[in-house]
Order: sequence, then structure tokens, then C-alpha cells
Amino acid sequence: MRLVFAGTPEPAVPSLRRLLDSERHEVVAVVTRPDAVAGRGRKIMRSPVGQLADEHGIPVFTPRKPSEPEFVEALAALAPDCCPVVAYGALLPQQLLDIPAHGWINLHFSLLPAWRGAAPVQAAIHAGDEMTGASTFQIEAGLDTGPVYGVMTEKIGHTDTSGELLARLAEAGAVLLEKTMDGVEDGTLRAIPQSNDGVSYAPKVTVEASRIRFDEPALAIHRHIRAVTPAPGAWTEVNGLRLKLGPVELVEETLPESEIEVRKSGVFVGTSTTAVRLGQVQPPGKKMMNALDWARGARLAPGTVIG
Repeated sequence: MRLVFAGTPEPAVPSLRRLLDSERHEVVAVVTRPDAVAGRGRKIMRSPVGQLADEHGIPVFTPRKPSEPEFVEALAALAPDCCPVVAYGALLPQQLLDIPAHGWINLHFSLLPAWRGAAPVQAAIHAGDEMTGASTFQIEAGLDTGPVYGVMTEKIGHTDTSGELLARLAEAGAVLLEKTMDGVEDGTLRAIPQSNDGVSYAPKVTVEASRIRFDEPALAIHRHIRAVTPAPGAWTEVNGLRLKLGPVELVEETLPESEIEVRKSGVFVGTSTTAVRLGQVQPPGKKMMNALDWARGARLAPGTVIG
């Protein structure tokens, strides 16, 4: 099939790479979000998907809005058979959905109808799910409501961060997306409507929602930090200063809620249940470091609270 691939961030790259290597399908163009400021140098950069397309000499479209008439006309002129989508990052108007003969097929990183929305991997970890996966489905007007072509499953490890889990899902999901394209071309694959049971939503995770407070149960804190690592990144406050946090370790003892205790064996914080041991932290203007090194340098007074 003639494909126009739509995607933007790094997790979409394995799918584009697999389709570019396919002997059955031809990627005739790529659609991605406009170049944006990124990195410490704050330079204008092409999206990861756009960079891969450039390397392969594939035409790249970067409309600010997919509804732009020039882009709609250009897509129609390409006459794609199907448009596979992975984390493109913009809503598609009906006039675009109607162009390819087989529509737009999305690879979504959850077992639909669970965790529809922008941040399914973060939501699954935060909720304490033991299993997740990826689904390919036909895009329609509703939010991730279209009929499903196929799924793959993935166990969520006890220490998985969203970044680690998403990296695995991106690779395995790429295989699922390619097989979905094969089945659609063959006419051997039919999409099945989603169940009305088990629907849940995963909105975009904000920086404010990534703040960690230690008056919650230890297990909830453990999951919360893993869910927002590496992005947007967990953070808290100590003595009025913001402190970024890496994943923490659960321990069996108890300490006063939200109180920091520094020992030779590490930096411990009380929660509403058992304590946690801090791992890596990042003070303002510094790099990530071991929590014990930070605590020694910060010279925390006994009874210092965090959160």
C-alpha cells in the first residue's frame, strides 16, 4: 500500500523505520509537528520522525494545523491507501480522515478501551496496572474510540518508568502496526468495535500534576514518580526550593510523615504508610546526583520536611 505516516516523538520512530523497511508497503510522505525549540541549546529542531524521514529522502509535511487547505490538497494529491499514525499530536478533521481508502490507523499504547488519551503509559503505571500493551485502531471523530484491529500485551515491571515501558511498547507496537497494514491490504483483517465496559482516560500529564507530596502512601508515591519519569519529571520542594526526583525505593520501616532522615545508608522520607529511600535527585542549577551526596551538601536540619 501507499502510506503517509503521521507521527512526531521518539516512540513513533520504530514504527516509521519498520514501514520504511517493509517490502510490501511504500511510505510516500511523512506528516509531523512543526520544528520546535528543544534541547539545552534551545535550538529549532526537527522532530525525531521528521529527522528519520529526511535521512531517507521522504517528503515531510509540517502543517501547524492539519486542517490547513494546502495540506489537505497535498495529501489528496498523494492518494495514499492508508495513513498509519503513532503519537502525531494533533486532532485530524473529517476531511482528512476521508482521503485514504483505508482511513487512518492509529497505534495507541494501551489495551483499549483502557486509557484513551494522551498519556496511556503514565496512567497505567500510576494506577498500578500489572499489564498493558498496544492497540491498532481505526481513527474516527471520538477520542480513541474507533474499532480495534489488533493488540499486543506487555507486563509492567515493578520498577518500570514510563520511559522504559514506552520504549518497549514502541518496538513491539511497530511490529503490530506493520502486521495491521499487511492485514488491511490483504483484506484478512477486520476491526472490532470497542467494548463500552472498562473505558478509562489518560489526559496529558502536566508539570503541576508531577509534584510529589509525601503525605500519601509509599506505594502511591513509588508509582507516581515512575509514571512521570522521565517526562514531565517528578519534583517536590525542600526548604522552599524545587528538587527533581528520580524513582524511590520502598522500605519497611516507618518515619514521621514527610520528614527527611539522613543516614549513612541513604536518605529516607516518611510517608502516610512506610518510608521510602530517595534515589537520584537534582537540586536547582545542578545535575542529577545521589540523594545522599545532595543531603550532605544541603546540610539539612533535623526534622526537615519535604513535599
